[in-house]
Amino acid sequence: MILHTLNASPSSSAFYDCVKVVHAGDAVVLMGDGVYAALEKTKECDALLARGAELYLLIPDALAAGIDKPAVRFKRIDMDGFVTLTERFHRQQAWY
Repeated sequence: MILHTLNASPSSSAFYDCVKVVHAGDAVVLMGDGVYAALEKTKECDALLARGAELYLLIPDALAAGIDKPAVRFKRIDMDGFVTLTERFHRQQAWY
C-alpha cells in the first residue's frame, strides 16, 4: 500500500508513469498541476479511475486551478486530511 502524491500535469510522462504503477490498495492524492486529472470524462481521469486505488483531491489546489466540480469518485481533502493519509500510509511516492 503506497500513497502516491501526484503533482504532475496530466500531459506529462510522470503522470503516466504514476498511473502504470498504482494498484488497488494504494491511494493517489492529486495536487498542484495533477488536479486537472480530476476533470470528469477525460482520458486521464478514466485512467486513474480504472486503477482501483483510493482517489483524493487536495481542495485548495483544485480551487486555485478553478476546478469546483471534479469527478465524483475523488474524495475531497484539505491539508488535515492529507496529513491523516500520510499517517495511514507508511510508504509514499511523489510524482512531479
